[in-house]
Amino acid sequence: MIQALWQFEFLQNAFLAGVLIGIIAPLLGVFIVVRRQALIADALSHITLAGIAASLLIGKYSSFWQGINPVYMGMAFSAAGSLFIEQLRKVYKHFEELAIPITLSGGIGLGVVFLSLADGFNSDLFNYLFGSVIAISRSDLVAVAVITVVVLVVVTLLYKELFFLSFDEEHAVVSGIRGKSIQFIFILLVAFVIAVSMQIVGVLLVSALMTLPVAASIRIAKGFKQTIGLSILFGELAVLGGLVLAYYLDIAPGGTIVLLSALILVAVLLFKRLKQRKS
Repeated sequence: MIQALWQFEFLQNAFLAGVLIGIIAPLLGVFIVVRRQALIADALSHITLAGIAASLLIGKYSSFWQGINPVYMGMAFSAAGSLFIEQLRKVYKHFEELAIPITLSGGIGLGVVFLSLADGFNSDLFNYLFGSVIAISRSDLVAVAVITVVVLVVVTLLYKELFFLSFDEEHAVVSGIRGKSIQFIFILLVAFVIAVSMQIVGVLLVSALMTLPVAASIRIAKGFKQTIGLSILFGELAVLGGLVLAYYLDIAPGGTIVLLSALILVAVLLFKRLKQRKS
């Protein structure tokens, strides 16, 4: 496999993109889980799929549009969906959780409409649904790298504010933190990370990469920063292990990555239970 990595560019792209996504997806996932908004990744992933389907539909009738990466329109749709969620949270102040299923339903509806206009599935859209290492180009890797740098810089600069808002949003706002602006920036970051993660794990599985490593880490971590560190560690183990197994077993990488994430979670739960019995 090492020899193949040096020989094939698509494998290099897949592994480098996987390493970067294994960092940023669990990193933002920690804040999402703490906020009790785990389903937001599902909602935005379906909105992103609608954008990709729209891009493929336009490319069917425009030769110029065929040269544009569909992920970029997926990012635009995902960003619009994130803004829509924030507006719905303001409308339903006492039922904020409704914003996520409403957006999820709308994303699925848009995706189905665009698919019907495009006369059904094609191989490109199938790759976005379940992930495909072959489909990851050098431009996709550049997009992932840019998003990774932006995420790391923003989280570093706004760490205290994000931490405060995640645990007690009302108290944070009263303390003078610009909750709306920071929440707006954070939700856009989540939207972009979901969009660039789709080709590795697929739209149907991308939320698992943002939640399963976090679910495992919070069972054994002793602090918030340790939770972030363990989440990234588990995410990297799942991504790299999944890509290696997918290469040797010739199976779908997205499903393999998620199954490894689930196995890591089960292993951590068993370890925690045995530790509690001994104590």
